[in-house]
Amino acid sequence: MNPFSTQYNTVVAPQLKAQKAYASEYLVPKVTKVIINVGLGDVMTNNKAIDEVADLVGRIAGQKPVLTKARTAISGFKIRQGMVVGMKVTLRGSRMEDFLSKLIQIALPRTRDFRGLKSSGITADGNLNIGIKDSTIFPEAGQDITVHGIQVTLVSTAKTLEEAQLLYTGLGFVFQSESESTSKK
Repeated sequence: MNPFSTQYNTVVAPQLKAQKAYASEYLVPKVTKVIINVGLGDVMTNNKAIDEVADLVGRIAGQKPVLTKARTAISGFKIRQGMVVGMKVTLRGSRMEDFLSKLIQIALPRTRDFRGLKSSGITADGNLNIGIKDSTIFPEAGQDITVHGIQVTLVSTAKTLEEAQLLYTGLGFVFQSESESTSKK
């Protein structure tokens, strides 16, 4: 069994069930999917660079990304309809658990000056958004690649902000204290 699912089943779920007094174990919030999104920015017109980014995202996620194309033309950004503007991967099941284990235990601690995630990254409906500026924090990326930003979204079954905070803290995500969040503004 994956360390992530072991942690959830043995520690987090029983703790949440006791704290919130859920009637059934199926009401306990859990992470259902992880979406990894990368915008291409400057390299949209360079096919070789697009292939490099797709390879990078594929190595990090463990599955091939889907290219996202522009729906409409935006002349100010030199984007034409149908042009590749990014890529995304949706992870579920064991691949999601492997990625989350790697994210919590390896990647986030390798982030330069990491003091925790911002609490404002948790949405009202229980999802967690993490913006990663440097893709080289993942061991699969290596050091010889061009740095790309990655957006990671964790979708959960949590109904409230409080449930989501308890879930993500129990899973091992570290959040900044309120005093650190307000002092950086």
